Amino acid sequence: MAVFEQLRLWMDPVSRAGPEAMAVDEWLLETAVTPVLRVYGWRGNWGSIGYFGKLAEAQAAFAQIDWVRRWTGGGTVDHRADWTYTVIAPAGGKLAGARGSESYRLLHSAVAAALRAERIDSRLSSGAEQTGAALCFENPVSHDLVDAGGRKLAGAGQRRTRHGLLHQGSVAVPCESIISQERGERLASVLADMWRIDDFHPPQAIIAQKIGTRYGCGKWTTRC
Repeated sequence: MAVFEQLRLWMDPVSRAGPEAMAVDEWLLETAVTPVLRVYGWRGNWGSIGYFGKLAEAQAAFAQIDWVRRWTGGGTVDHRADWTYTVIAPAGGKLAGARGSESYRLLHSAVAAALRAERIDSRLSSGAEQTGAALCFENPVSHDLVDAGGRKLAGAGQRRTRHGLLHQGSVAVPCESIISQERGERLASVLADMWRIDDFHPPQAIIAQKIGTRYGCGKWTTRC
């Protein structure tokens, strides 16, 4: 059963630096009135840390990488070789009101279905593979996606506000642009009964303000 009745798929054509990528997601959460799936790339060598993540641990794990702190939870993610997507579920909808475990289960089940079309088998983790590591892909938690050997394939972080649910996901199976487009469309078709490709135009003044006060601010990045 689909998660949404309708969905807008944004294959964001602009590769963005970490602070801008995060600011765009927050802007989508604040403004979207229908669910949105955004698929996007990164400009430069970026990693992200969860809201409660420790910057020093991330820096020790990966050299020569720039860091941005997400507004969502979760662990440390190296975005130099992943497939990154965001789901926005506006307030008032079923997914935005679901418990965290249920929203993770529904969304990662959809990702698993999309990956199966590429002959990439995965399953939802029960949490038994959890290691406690700060690095996201070394610590499969409940409802993450893992392969047959228990290696983590996909994880995500979430945040709920009065605007709805922000789900920021990463899949450790990078792909070229054509396959990325196909994967995005497959995921959209699993998530929604009806979906369409759309384009968004984030207002630069608002994005710049969010970068300046949060995602590009040293105090924000080094807060933990």
